[in-house]
Amino acid sequence: MSNPFFKNHGPILVQDILKLLKLQIDSNKKNIELNDIKDLYSANNSDITFFHSKKYKDLAKKTNALACITKKSLIQYLPSKCLKIINENVLLLTAEITEKFYPDSVTDDININLKLISEIFPNINSGKNTYVGSNIKIGNNTKIGYNTIIDNNVVIGNNCLIGSNVIIKNSIIEDNVHILDSSIVGKKGFGFIPNKIKNFRYPHIGHVLIKKNAEIGSNSTIDRGSLSVTEIGQNTFLDNQVHIAHNVKIGDNCIIAGQVGF
Repeated sequence: MSNPFFKNHGPILVQDILKLLKLQIDSNKKNIELNDIKDLYSANNSDITFFHSKKYKDLAKKTNALACITKKSLIQYLPSKCLKIINENVLLLTAEITEKFYPDSVTDDININLKLISEIFPNINSGKNTYVGSNIKIGNNTKIGYNTIIDNNVVIGNNCLIGSNVIIKNSIIEDNVHILDSSIVGKKGFGFIPNKIKNFRYPHIGHVLIKKNAEIGSNSTIDRGSLSVTEIGQNTFLDNQVHIAHNVKIGDNCIIAGQVGF
């Protein structure tokens, strides 16, 4: 996935990754730079990826990743040229490395630098007490209700209707989309590695994509992706109180009834 919003703090040397994970490995690739962390499908020959389940073996066989965090029982499915970083707690190590590349993606801190929308977008038809953050684009003839927050990293297309008491961040919203009152779009997903002392929060470096002519019902929540994109297809309608979890992809022309969770 090409990340449109979160800043990548790479490249990071392979040896620095190993040091972070308190691992040692005999390899001539220690001084090679890793540019990013991506999934098996998206990774190229300058990226690190992860492979934690046999059900992804077909993707593992074809990955172009330079390095992969995986279990000893799964290394047979990876290409010979791929550097195998072996550990049984694959997801925890992946989370730690992702945080190294994208430290700003772990928590959704309160943004105290918001500005009234009228100060930044005087031509947008909006209600009172609506605020916007940074890196925002809003198309023509889009209307926004009262007490809504368009937080950092949001693209909204033309002819959209954003209701009141809505929160949107880290999202791309195409033309003619309706997001009804009190919905939350683009916050971090419910992803963490369980630990009896303190659960380790998994960074969510993805975003939400809502395609043309879609409608999101009131009080619905759509979480941004972890290493990929959460997608709502074109002309798909969600009823009220629907939850779309991180990385879920809903196709075109779907009708989702109220109080459903994916």
